[in-house]
Amino acid sequence: MSSGAWQTELDALRAAGLHRTLRRVDSIQAPQIEVDGRRVLQFASNNYLDLASHPRLIAASQEAAHYFGTSASSSALVCGHMGVHADLEEAIAHFKGSEAALVLGSGYLANQALLTALVGAGDAIFSDALNHASIVDGCRLSRASVYIYPHGDVSALERLLQTTAGDRRLIVTDGLFSMDGDIAPLDRICDLADRHGAFIAVDDAHATGVLGDGGRGTLSHFGIDGSRAITMGTLGKALGSYGAFVAGPRAVIELLINRGRSFIYSTALPPPVVVAARLAIQMVEDDPGRLQRLRERIAYLRTGLEGLGIPLPRDPTPIIPIVVGTAAAATELSAALLDDHVWIPAIRPPTVPDGASRLRLSLTAGHSEGQLDYLLACLARHGVANRCLR
Repeated sequence: MSSGAWQTELDALRAAGLHRTLRRVDSIQAPQIEVDGRRVLQFASNNYLDLASHPRLIAASQEAAHYFGTSASSSALVCGHMGVHADLEEAIAHFKGSEAALVLGSGYLANQALLTALVGAGDAIFSDALNHASIVDGCRLSRASVYIYPHGDVSALERLLQTTAGDRRLIVTDGLFSMDGDIAPLDRICDLADRHGAFIAVDDAHATGVLGDGGRGTLSHFGIDGSRAITMGTLGKALGSYGAFVAGPRAVIELLINRGRSFIYSTALPPPVVVAARLAIQMVEDDPGRLQRLRERIAYLRTGLEGLGIPLPRDPTPIIPIVVGTAAAATELSAALLDDHVWIPAIRPPTVPDGASRLRLSLTAGHSEGQLDYLLACLARHGVANRCLR
């Protein structure tokens, strides 16, 4: 069979400025890394608390590999639920203020399991227009009726809830939006859910370890009890490991174990990454200074960006989009900064809407003020403020 049709599709992506390639990284994940053979300052990763290279997590992973091996070998329902996984789930439930938790292979798999197990034909899902692709795909697979409300528009969501029926009604939203850096108005969404008999699922992938009291997430950020919503979160961003979880009522977790296909039919996480994630949660709880450093870096950079005239998202989070419009403009600016040994990736459709291509700048607690000063100098030299959409 000829591959010509696929090559034609690839050529069309290149012509539209939407073709993607993999960049080779030959160093540990840190504020400074080696990309394609050159040393660069990284403002690309979700390693918000700078834990991915922490010596304690590395040592714990090594010890776990010696004791438990490198693989769980099968699904937890086939080979048994390993004690390290159960310990991690107990720690997550305590951290999130939920009755129970379940660990899954990735955030994508967690949202697939959550949305397909909890709702189905005859039910209704209300989804923010800028929700993550894993939510979008989970909604499609659920067989529920899906209603999209404009990003963060609580009034539009209320109108949908007033006029839409469903046996079960689920509101699903990112907590911290990964491409825009803003926070969902969960306080108002929770009020709506209470008034209209809906329940809530929050994707806290980027908020876990970052927002709220001690990094407990978006619900905590608004002072909302963890029992008010079902929460999905990841272990591979602020917590420096890999995998994901769902935290919520015990009945929800039991239903996921019985109906969550991406849990049932996937090999459980390797013990070394599970042990590292458990230790990371303990470190976040024991050392609030790490989160405080991240917040100080966010404030420092926002002040510098304001001085340059670069528009900022309303919420002070480690994700700062620099929206320049076309895919070509974003890739050109990203390449120019890489020549200055600053790596900020260009984000293009379909990850963001047409005409909203951007550089997604992300901070970690490990960045120094000197590194941020260098970044600001590079952004000024390239006239980034004049390239931004207002």
